[in-house]
Amino acid sequence: MRIVFMGTPDFAARALEQLYADGHEIPAVFTRPGKPSGRGMRLTAPPVKQLAEGKSLIYQPDTLRGEAEKILRDLAPELIAVVAYGKLLPREILELPPFGCVNIHASILPKYRGAAPIQRAILGGETATGVTSMYMSGELDAGDIILTREVEIGESETSGELFERLSVLGAELLSETVAAIARGTAPRTPQNHAAASYAPPLTKDLSPIDWHSSADEILCQIRALNPWPVARTELFGRELKIFSARRGAVATGTAGEIISTGKDGIEVACSGGSVLITELQPPNSKRMSAAEYLRGHPPQG
Repeated sequence: MRIVFMGTPDFAARALEQLYADGHEIPAVFTRPGKPSGRGMRLTAPPVKQLAEGKSLIYQPDTLRGEAEKILRDLAPELIAVVAYGKLLPREILELPPFGCVNIHASILPKYRGAAPIQRAILGGETATGVTSMYMSGELDAGDIILTREVEIGESETSGELFERLSVLGAELLSETVAAIARGTAPRTPQNHAAASYAPPLTKDLSPIDWHSSADEILCQIRALNPWPVARTELFGRELKIFSARRGAVATGTAGEIISTGKDGIEVACSGGSVLITELQPPNSKRMSAAEYLRGHPPQG
């Protein structure tokens, strides 16, 4: 099938790689403009662009109206496949390909529509999630569902780890979806919009740990915000990034009180229990185990 692909991050690159492997004709790829990153703030090409170099024409328009729409009409795709592109498609483009525009979304729709479904699922304490393929509509992640695949979320799984698993599952689902569309066997199920929930982008405002929260809520926060923007708290008079933790043994205590420190980590009281911090990062330093941090910064008193 002749497919124009639209996507930007690693999650999308895995799906594009699958389309190439399946032998589809990919005349062009649309991806977002690169952004400065790293200490030197050097302009870095998005993963989709890096993958498509030498294989497809690459376009990085600021808008999909005007010139971009003309380019797409000239390309005459049978299908447009969109994965984590980061832009809504205008109706003129949605109606352009004869087989429509399909999207892979990293949740079981209609739950967690929006930009951060993986992180928000963990933050919300979900025990399962998955990926959905859908026909795109003019509203965000609201189109008719084609296929879904569900997976359990590991008890200690971070959003970064879940991202990797779902990127593989999403690529496989896109492959199945395109094959079903080509055969004329793709189902089409309208979403239950009344059951929809939303997953807005993450911000650093989510990072501070509120020790008046329960252990479950804090552990979900730490997992969901790893690798970005990372949970944070002030201990020993310093703000520390917290990368991993587990439930502590103490049942009661004053919220935010350091209960114990040792080779297992730093135990901090919270509402109705405690959390044992096992991995952290001090300011201007590397990520390390809590035990390693304590060796260099023994508690005073």
